Formats: sequence, C-alpha cells, structure tokens
Amino acid sequence: MNAERSTNQSVDRALSVLTLFTSNSPSLRVSDVASGLGLGVSTASRLLATLEESGFLHKDSKSQRYELGQQIISLGGVALNNEPIYRNSRAVTQRLAWELGLGANVAVRQGTVLRYLQNVEGPMAPKSYTLLGQTNPLHATGMGKALMLDLSASEREALLGSEDLPAYTTNTIVSHSDLEVELQRSSERGYCTEINELALGRACIAAPIRDFTGQVVAAISLSGALSAINLTEREAELARIIIEAADTISVASGYLSPQPQHR
Repeated sequence: MNAERSTNQSVDRALSVLTLFTSNSPSLRVSDVASGLGLGVSTASRLLATLEESGFLHKDSKSQRYELGQQIISLGGVALNNEPIYRNSRAVTQRLAWELGLGANVAVRQGTVLRYLQNVEGPMAPKSYTLLGQTNPLHATGMGKALMLDLSASEREALLGSEDLPAYTTNTIVSHSDLEVELQRSSERGYCTEINELALGRACIAAPIRDFTGQVVAAISLSGALSAINLTEREAELARIIIEAADTISVASGYLSPQPQHR
C-alpha cells in the first residue's frame, strides 16, 4: 500500500508540474515549479528531469528554463483526432477562414469556460499563435453564449454564480438579467454576437452545434478586428454563413432537424 501511495503521489506531482505551464507562463525555472507546488527545490528538480527525459518537457540550454516538450504535442494530436467535433468541423473552419479572411473557431464547454478545438486564421485575422486548447469565459464570448443557449436561467446562474460576472471591458455583460435578455434574443435569431466584450477592437458571431440528441455540444464562430468583421454592415450575411456552417457540422454529428408536429 505504501508503494502504491508513493507511486500515486509521484504521478499527481508530475501532472501538477505540467499544469503549471500556461499561455501566460510558457517557460518555468526550477524555483518557479518548487514554489508553485510547495515542494523543495531538489524534489522539483528531480520531477522536471524525469519529465524532460520522457519528452514531456524540454530544457533550454541557455536560459535553463523548462518548456513543454514534443510529447505533449503528440498526445494533443491523438486527443484531437479522436474528438468527433474536431473531425467534423475541421474542413468547415478551414474553408470559412480562407474564403472570408476571418478567424474561424470551434469550442466546447468545459465547466465554466469554453475550450478551443479549432482556431484557423484567415488573411485578415493573422496571429502568430494558436488559441487551440486555450480557454475563455462563457458570458463574454459569442461562442460561450451559444454554448449556454440550451440551459435554463437557473442552470446558467448555478453555473456562473449569482454574483455579478467579471468585466473584461466596459462593454462586458456583467448582470445576469442583461445576460438573460441577450441569450433570449440570441435563441430567437439562432446566433450570438460579441462586440468589444472580451477585448476592445474585436468582435465575433457564433452559432450552436448540436449532436444526435439535439443538445448543444459545441459552437462555431467567425472572429476578427472590428474593421475586418464589420458586423455593422455584414451581420445578416455573416449570420447566415455561420448558421449554415453550424448546421453542416451538426448534421455530420448526427443531428436531425426538428420535424414538424402533425395534428
């Protein structure tokens, strides 16, 4: 039992080390890991060396800082290729990005945040990095709103908490009552928008993706700078495009359109 407990502790510690690496902290020193996990420097050093040897971490010879290794990329590729929503949406997002020049994204809900499964940048929305795997808040994003459309008001409050929501800009919806009004309007028209809510100068338009049960399981969006996406003049056009794209992925995921009721 002691040996098993020791093994489990080692695994937990190794996984905890990996979770310290984020988009805001892509490289860490031994001391960073030690303080982050409350470990001694020698223990942290041994953990990092083991993870480096197995390919999960890479140590920069000049800075002596650790970064995530190639083995992480390999595992991420396996996970993505085993994800039906990713497979069903890949061609759709690529086509949208290059035809429209905007960013095309797909995300799923993971607890109180959305996680990106797709992020393809068109010529008018170039980035030197990918959002793939990163998270964003639900209430301040178009895809996040789309992912909450199937939830009741009480379910949304239980998910997000009863207090005012975090503000990322002066345009972020922070009250639950205002969010409910926005989601009701989005539900009626079949798509969601976000303008200057998560970051100033950015906008997106999103629609829900459904599976064979009819439930919302993901969302797809078009995003870009305000001048590039130009929702003021193009909202109707882009709404039609994003709804059609969501429908295409939904059908590939087994969704059947609601059938009329016969009386």
